[in-house]
Amino acid sequence: MSEVDEGLVWVPKAAEIAREAGARLREFFAQGVETEYKGDVDLVTVADRTAEKLIRERLAVAFPEHGIYGEEGTRERMDGEFRWYVDPLDGTTNFAHGFPQFCVSMGLEQRATEKVVAGVIYDPMRDELYTAERGRGAWLNGKPIHVSRTPVLAESLVSTGFPSRKRHDSPNIHFYHEFTLRSHGVRRAGSAALDLAFVAAGRLEAFWEFNLNPWDTAAGVLLVEEAGGRLSDFAGGEFQLDSRETLASNGLIHGELVELFKNMFAGRDLSPIPTPQEFALARAERAAAAG
Repeated sequence: MSEVDEGLVWVPKAAEIAREAGARLREFFAQGVETEYKGDVDLVTVADRTAEKLIRERLAVAFPEHGIYGEEGTRERMDGEFRWYVDPLDGTTNFAHGFPQFCVSMGLEQRATEKVVAGVIYDPMRDELYTAERGRGAWLNGKPIHVSRTPVLAESLVSTGFPSRKRHDSPNIHFYHEFTLRSHGVRRAGSAALDLAFVAAGRLEAFWEFNLNPWDTAAGVLLVEEAGGRLSDFAGGEFQLDSRETLASNGLIHGELVELFKNMFAGRDLSPIPTPQEFALARAERAAAAG
């Protein structure tokens, strides 16, 4: 890759594997793939399974003692000291619809410390490779990256995501509304791993989401930490890979974010918006007054 790989233990080989898997995804994306449904809405593609098989086989050769915990069902050598959390195609729904926002995500946990020690995220459509090893900084295509210096939420671009199924069980649309009113904008692009990478790279100031899995977050949270950002749950508590709440930021606006979550969960300082019926009535009243 580059001179920044000197002394890195896991990233160089993992990056090669992620690039190879990403190349396969590009091929599938170009030709179109057959899809099937998993659950009621989640789309699983041939590309998912092909990429995970490739990653599983390559990791077994490169790091034969490491475990592998894959989004598509791989569970191998789970009792080892190290465990890779692999999402071979984060952004499956985007991929299935031809929306070019998806990636390969691979994060390595050291089980004794319960810390992620290496992370690789590869965006094959932009040919962007995000890498990090604990204590060695975060990198994008061999150049160091850092979180943004934006100091307040009002000037920040933030992002979130929504579940592909059981949407009625998630309150996140209310948080989306409040963040929209209080920030420079909210983006919902459909890949949690890339959202975290974008926080690390300073393209976003923050990201939040409910009920993510370790394969969604393992690589991205290390990138954010190594780029100088902060991770927590919505109350500001320590983030764990099995956390059901993920809040990542540049650190500077983290306290403001946690306070907003606190107030929202308590029902304080909310900003109601008109219902469609209320809007239509007010529009009719304005038109009548003007006429």
